[in-house]
Amino acid sequence: MKSFLLRLLGVGFLIMSETSVAATGSNLLLETSQGQIEIKLLPDIAPNHVARISELAASGFYDGIIFHRVIPGFVIQGGDPNSKSEDRTMHGMGGHAAKYFGIGNEADSTSWMLPAEFNDSLHTRGILSMARAQDPNSGGSQFFVCVADVPQLDHQYTVFGRVVQGMEFVDMIVNSPRDGRDNPHERIEMQINICGENLLE
Repeated sequence: MKSFLLRLLGVGFLIMSETSVAATGSNLLLETSQGQIEIKLLPDIAPNHVARISELAASGFYDGIIFHRVIPGFVIQGGDPNSKSEDRTMHGMGGHAAKYFGIGNEADSTSWMLPAEFNDSLHTRGILSMARAQDPNSGGSQFFVCVADVPQLDHQYTVFGRVVQGMEFVDMIVNSPRDGRDNPHERIEMQINICGENLLE
């Protein structure tokens, strides 16, 4: 079993935690028990990442997955299909890309990974970015939302969206009581839909 790591430069490691949709102009509506979070996708700077999350969301991949890592002053992280299980020891260790991007074994979808699309967007509060292993070209299905400015992640992880509404619910999630691995005591499940712009106005 692979153990994925989201490296915090100079701080340590976080265990990282894995249908075609037109991406341009689309937003994500991330529904949680805490409230709805609207995210503007950025296909101009990370087209493969936007295509990947759009395809996974359209297939229902994220339904019932939880935020398995919440760290105040840093990020909330989710997207691992292992987190559908009650076995918390496996949370944060799974996930794969929605389609074959040339990395992994084309005949084995569990091995598919997403190449980096590093860009000039900074990891400021509300940014949606791609979790990965130590290899920059190892993105899968896990993602994180910054709850504060995190400059040590700039140009190290692929930014592909930003929260435009519902940041108060992100703050509620990150402040949930959690265990020693930063996994919330109570499951915070998600459902992600691809919609048009200005969803919550």
